[in-house]
Amino acid sequence: RAAEKELLPGFHDFEWQPALKNVSPCCNVGIINGLSGWTSWLDDAPADTITRRFRYDVALVSALKDLEEDIMEGLKNSGLDDTSGFSVMIKESCDGMGDVSEKHGGGPAVPEKAVRFSFTIMSVTLVTTVFTEPKPNSELSCKPLCLMFVDESDHETLTAVLGPIVAERNAMKESRLILSIGGLARSFRFHFRGTGYDEKMVREMEGLEASGSTYVCTLCDTTRSDASQNMVLHAITRSHDENLERYEIWRKNPYSESVEELRDRVKGVSAKPFMETQPTLDALHCDIGNASEFYKIFQDEIGEVYTKVNPTREERRSWRTALDKQLRKKLRLKPVMRMNGNYARRLMTQEAVEAVCELVPTEERREALRELMRLYLQMKPVWRATCPAKECPDQLCRYSFNSQRFADLLSSTFKYRYNGKITNYLHKTLAHVPEIIERDGSIGAWASEGNESANKLFRRFRKMNARQSKSF
Repeated sequence: RAAEKELLPGFHDFEWQPALKNVSPCCNVGIINGLSGWTSWLDDAPADTITRRFRYDVALVSALKDLEEDIMEGLKNSGLDDTSGFSVMIKESCDGMGDVSEKHGGGPAVPEKAVRFSFTIMSVTLVTTVFTEPKPNSELSCKPLCLMFVDESDHETLTAVLGPIVAERNAMKESRLILSIGGLARSFRFHFRGTGYDEKMVREMEGLEASGSTYVCTLCDTTRSDASQNMVLHAITRSHDENLERYEIWRKNPYSESVEELRDRVKGVSAKPFMETQPTLDALHCDIGNASEFYKIFQDEIGEVYTKVNPTREERRSWRTALDKQLRKKLRLKPVMRMNGNYARRLMTQEAVEAVCELVPTEERREALRELMRLYLQMKPVWRATCPAKECPDQLCRYSFNSQRFADLLSSTFKYRYNGKITNYLHKTLAHVPEIIERDGSIGAWASEGNESANKLFRRFRKMNARQSKSF
């Protein structure tokens, strides 16, 4: 019982200096009502059933106590024993899960959806780094903070439910935590980086239009047609503060412009950004997005689209069938409804290309496909690696060159696909990777994978094996 209590947030003594503002005073802290901290109105429906969470500061304390031994070890190894001024880097992740209804009932399927918010302690530093999370993408280092039965597309409910978390996070930025580690009271400051979000969630939290928007990127202001002309040369310009300013302009329309002019001025920011995210690229979804794109290119090459004007639906379907059949025969790859991480990893290989090439009629197109995949496989480790400078220094150095070659290939040989359009993740892969890595040191480490793989656990605990098989 005692051991179990120690593992739950709420067990350890700690204090904040200055005390946290806006934080739920609810102190029998364990799992609390997720809306705790909002004042509720009498006529509200009882919303206290839709969300459960830990108080953010209490959960952080618990996670730090879990790392107590590692931190002491790190202090010992670096010969430091200072009690003041640790700085803790937190990665935040949040992801929606479709369809989490119970699977064995005989009644109608209710569209229950859930959203999970979690955090990972990435590093603890004091002059030098005393702790770095070795597996930042494992579900073991990804601590759940809040579970909500909300549809991630329901912006109003989502903002209401995450509101208290945002308030607590803002309060913690202004204050420092005093906690005993290794028997001595030490002070910690927290830095939060919201990077574990897929593009849909980032757009939602930062007030941008949905992902089909002409403003293709969550990092820069380019439009889709511009990004397909100039594929490589873009700089990261968007930020949370700028999005807030732009929202104010959108709201007030100070220059009395028409909707089109106004939208162009604010570059697609048309809702209020409510949670700060770090402009980065989500490595997992980048993989998936690019694999879907390649899958379509494969189909188009099998059907020699570059020679046709507009092929019928039937023709397209037949190419797709041919592609699926070939992949199944050569790589034992079953076709999937929606592209997923595992399929993407298997599809983006040289052998997959070789299998596809057997169906491509002309040799020069085959060469182009091989070259495309070769370049892609050179680029991929850079945004997948936890520490690219150590793990793939050569590919990191050549990234800009490779992405330029890749873009040239797309805009010449494959220009039938990129005439005035480009997919969001492809644009980010080509244009922003080196800059993000220069700033953060890594893209892969900050990805949303830990949270995604913990989704599986969540399903497991709810005893519902959704998406595995529908049994009738």
